[in-house]
Amino acid sequence: MRPAPTILHLDMDAFYASAEQAAKPSLRGKAVVVGGLGPRGVVATASYEARRLGVHSAMPTAQARRLAPNAAYLVPRFSLYRTVSDQVMELLGRLSPLVEPLSLDEAFVDLEAGGTADDTASARATGEGLRAAIRAVTGLSGSVGLAGSKMLAKIASEEAKPDGLLVIEPGTERELLAPMSVRILPGVGPATGDHLRRAGMTTVHDLAEAGEAELVRLVGKAHGHGLYRMALGLDDRPVVAERDAKSVSVEDTFDVDLHDRVRVRAEVERLAVRCVERLRAADRSGRTVVLKVRRYDFSTLTRSETLRGPTDDPTVVREAAGRLLESVDTTGGVRLLGVGVTGLADYTQEDLFAQAADARELAQRAEEHRAPAEQDGGEELAPEPEPDSAELLAARRWPAGHDVRHEEHGHGWVQGSGVGRVTVRFEEPWSAPGRVLTFRVDDPRLRPADPLPLVREPADYSSWPASLPKSRSDAGSAASSGGGESSP
Repeated sequence: MRPAPTILHLDMDAFYASAEQAAKPSLRGKAVVVGGLGPRGVVATASYEARRLGVHSAMPTAQARRLAPNAAYLVPRFSLYRTVSDQVMELLGRLSPLVEPLSLDEAFVDLEAGGTADDTASARATGEGLRAAIRAVTGLSGSVGLAGSKMLAKIASEEAKPDGLLVIEPGTERELLAPMSVRILPGVGPATGDHLRRAGMTTVHDLAEAGEAELVRLVGKAHGHGLYRMALGLDDRPVVAERDAKSVSVEDTFDVDLHDRVRVRAEVERLAVRCVERLRAADRSGRTVVLKVRRYDFSTLTRSETLRGPTDDPTVVREAAGRLLESVDTTGGVRLLGVGVTGLADYTQEDLFAQAADARELAQRAEEHRAPAEQDGGEELAPEPEPDSAELLAARRWPAGHDVRHEEHGHGWVQGSGVGRVTVRFEEPWSAPGRVLTFRVDDPRLRPADPLPLVREPADYSSWPASLPKSRSDAGSAASSGGGESSP
C-alpha cells in the first residue's frame, strides 16, 4: 500500500454505446444497445438509458428487445472504438510510462512513476485534468478512481460511475470496504462467494472479523491469505506496462450451473466477442481458438481448433468456439466457460469460415428485420422469398449502425437492412439529427464509409500534462475545483 493515492484506474462510461451516441445525434439521450443482433446475439454494451430499462451487458439480445423494444440496436464498430481507445491511451501515456491497459476502455496508471502526482491533492488534480482532456479530445466521459492500490482504485472508479472521480484516502480503506459485498474483491467469484455466504460471511467486514486462520480453513492457504489481506484493504500488486502476451483469453464463472444448451452456446459466443475485443486492443491476431469448460463436477475440459491463418474477426472466433462446444457434453451442467486465442501474430489473414459465418449473420438479420411487426401484435407477415445470392452479397455491406456515404446526401449510418432495402439516417457527429431515407441495397450511389471523428476540432493537448500541479503546495487550488466526487 502506498501512503498517497497515486494509482489511477480509468473506466470509460458505457464505452461502445456512448461512442455511438456521440457519433449519432439522433440517438443522444435515447436507449442504445450494441452487440450481436441475430437470434443468439448477446449485448456487449448498453447505454445508461437502456440500463434503466433493465438491459445489461452479457444479456441475450432477444431478452433486451423485450425489455427495451424501442431502443436502437447496433452492430459494433471496432474500428471506431479502437481509434478512440488509442486517443485515450495516448493521453494516459503522457501521465506515466507505467500504463496497464485491461481492455479498449479501461486501464491502470502509476502516477508516481510518471511524476504527475505525489500526494492526494496532486492526484486529484491529475485525475480531473485527465477527465477534462478525454472529453475535449474524444467527446466521451470516463470515470476515475484514485487510491494507494490497484484493487481500491478499481473499486473507486466503479463507485464514481458515471462521469465522476473518487479518491480513497490511505487509512480509510477498511471503513470504505466494510459494508461492501465480498464479491467486490478480486478473485471472489460466484462459487467462492456462495461458499463464504454459507459460512455466514457476506460483507468484507465479515471476512476481516473472521480472521486469516478461518479464511484459510474455508478456502485454502493461498486464497485465504490473499482474501484476508484484501479484506483489510491491502494490495501490493504493481502497475505493469503492456507486455508481449502469448495468448488472450476471457472466462466467466456462473452463479448457478448452466443446463440449457442454448444458454451455454450464447455464453460461449459472448465470451468469444469479449476475447476478440482484448485481442484487438492489443493490435494482435491469433490462429488457434481455445474453449475451456468446467462442468458441474469440477472436471475441466479444453478443446482447441487451429484456423487457416491468424484472425481478429469476431465472427470467425465465435463460430470456431461454437464448433468446439459441439464436442463437449454439458448435460450435467456447466460452472465455468472460457474462450481464448493463442498463436498470436501482428497481422490477420482472411479465413474461409468468415464467409460462411457472414452469410449466416445476414440471414439472421433478414429474419430479424421482419420480426418486430410479428412481436408487436401487427398483421402476420407472409414469408418473404429467400433473397438470391447477389442480394446476399450486397446486403452484407450494410450492418446496422455502420457508416455509409451517398453521392447526393452525404454521410450517414445504417438504421436497418433486409428484403433488398437499406434504410439510412443522414447525419454527422456535429450536425443536428438528420433525415431518414431508404435505398436498394445495390444502389450505386451508396457505399460503405469510414467512421467520422467524434469531435470535429479536438482541443490541442500536445503539451499536456506539463501544466498539472505536482506537489501539495501548488495543487491545493486545483483540488477544490471540478465536478468529481469527494473522498469517502
